[in-house]
Amino acid sequence: MKTTHSMILAGLLIGGSLPAAAGEPNTLTPQELSDGWILLFDGNTLFGWKSVGNAQWVVRDSAIESRSGAGFLETTTEFADFRLRADFWIDEAADSGVFFRCPAEGAIDSASACEVNIRDAHERWPTGSICGVAPAAVKASTTGRWTGLDLTAEGDRISVRLDGRTVLETTDARFARGAICLQQFDGKGTVRFRNLKIRPLGLRSIFNGKDLTGWREIPGHKSVYSVTPEGWLNVKNGNGDLQSAGQYGDFIFQLEIISNGTHLNSGVFFRALPGQFWSGYESQIRNQWEGNDRAKPVDFGTGAIYNRQAARRVIPNDREWFQKTIVAHGRHLAVWVNGIMVSDFLDSRPPHENARQGYRAQAGVLSLQGHDPTTDLSFRNLQVVELPPARR
Repeated sequence: MKTTHSMILAGLLIGGSLPAAAGEPNTLTPQELSDGWILLFDGNTLFGWKSVGNAQWVVRDSAIESRSGAGFLETTTEFADFRLRADFWIDEAADSGVFFRCPAEGAIDSASACEVNIRDAHERWPTGSICGVAPAAVKASTTGRWTGLDLTAEGDRISVRLDGRTVLETTDARFARGAICLQQFDGKGTVRFRNLKIRPLGLRSIFNGKDLTGWREIPGHKSVYSVTPEGWLNVKNGNGDLQSAGQYGDFIFQLEIISNGTHLNSGVFFRALPGQFWSGYESQIRNQWEGNDRAKPVDFGTGAIYNRQAARRVIPNDREWFQKTIVAHGRHLAVWVNGIMVSDFLDSRPPHENARQGYRAQAGVLSLQGHDPTTDLSFRNLQVVELPPARR
């Protein structure tokens, strides 16, 4: 995905100040944003994570740390095919691992998920091994220092790199999707993680940049949808609804958006009913906040699940391109803006055909909203991937 430098200025540091210097932990480079990476850890909070078991997890010195108790820290969001990067630090007493494609319920172990082991001294599965599947081909020395982990899981193919060196390539077809989990095995020693970021793989374009092939406008409304000379999808004027031909249930959707005016109102609908106006869940677009506090969004704010959960902070500015990533699986909905997670919502309502009225699990169309006569927004680099079925 293409990204401007001004987009980085608007979004990478929560709070609207200038971005961190190059190489600052827990940030994304312009190239990473362009390639579709998002942060799993913002460097300040455990937003987007949940504790499983008795391990105590804290944020200290811009890292996730555990020194006591046995258990896991698990992402609330599930992923299927991805590339994951993280730095870890572990002492001689600790035993840890990065688990992926973890089950939504039940025990988390190397029989129910894939585990990249982190313990140099392990006799059978030293650091970089996939426990129960394949040992690392290279003996690593990671104790007492920060080590870079680079994990790719694509279909049944798995590769692990440590500090840029490939230590394992194998296959494992047992699991197709699930959460990412950090382990504190037995509460001994200290383990730390930082720079946790993930790039979903397998996304495909649903906008050709030339015309509206693959999209259907609901007739009888005032919005004007067009393709600009630059190849962007633009919407102007009054209310309207442009819907994708494809329907998606559990999915990851990435796109870039620019609001060509001040505090304009729009949204991205999903699991919406084909042919019905403004149905489904809505990921809000409105770059406005109270006073100087971006943590006080107006009208739920960009990245909110509209009418359900406000964005925890308004990241982007008007008249600057920003990236949005929407992930939906089952009752869980999450949105990242410029790579920062701003909403993390679990829909506990009773089921209903229309997600405006209740929980909707069924696939539906994606749609781009024209809101009112001031509407003037453009969209580009619209890409989506369906997630494999949930584990039963």
